[in-house]
Amino acid sequence: MYDIFTDYAFGQAERAQMDADGHHVLPGILTPPARADLTGALARIDQLRGELDDLPNRYAAEYDTYLASLIAHPQLVGLARAILGDDVRYDHCVTLNRSGGNGGIGWHSHSYGEERPELGFVRIFFYVNGFTKDDGGLKVICGSHLLRDHKLHGPADDDVRESWMRGKTNPNTGEEFAIEGLDAPAGTVVVMWTHAAHAVTPRQPGSDTRWCVVYAYRNPGRSSAARWITEQFEQSPPSGAEALLPLY
Repeated sequence: MYDIFTDYAFGQAERAQMDADGHHVLPGILTPPARADLTGALARIDQLRGELDDLPNRYAAEYDTYLASLIAHPQLVGLARAILGDDVRYDHCVTLNRSGGNGGIGWHSHSYGEERPELGFVRIFFYVNGFTKDDGGLKVICGSHLLRDHKLHGPADDDVRESWMRGKTNPNTGEEFAIEGLDAPAGTVVVMWTHAAHAVTPRQPGSDTRWCVVYAYRNPGRSSAARWITEQFEQSPPSGAEALLPLY
């Protein structure tokens, strides 16, 4: 398997920044061959969704051999282990493609091990052709993950400002929470703690499809509501992924 990432920095300083913010952006690190193969794979999933509804989206790696082959890719697993430590499990692979005119998605976070903060869960997003703030862009609330609140929901910025954000401050800095819109050039990878609040702006009607897939890994120790792995796939995992697929 070829390299999917170019050289990038993710050392102690980057990890500390991710722990403070809840996410870290690695701009443009997907290699050209990876971008090309990911685009083809994600286009195939889009076509299958037209035939099979949402299953190919949620279980994307089970419907495409290229996506499945990346689960145990040394660079991807290496990035997950740089965040979580050596003992990791694959949780899911979900496509997040957004065609022109897509309405985006409101504010939310995800659940895992709220009562056990030593258990980590990281989502690794591949933004194959990137995005801008106002065109299928990722929005975040830096530090929101520190509260480990998986009940955070809001359809729009004003809703979350008037509900979840009201009266809350960052426990590390004491500052009020703020919404931030991100930009990402083509080939960007974003790593994000599962409890981090995030949303996506609408894709402009005249824009092409924003190709994106997320791979999630976690420390074992609890069941995971987001673990989308069929029994058949777990029993017949992709080569090299045998130790990554079990729940525990």
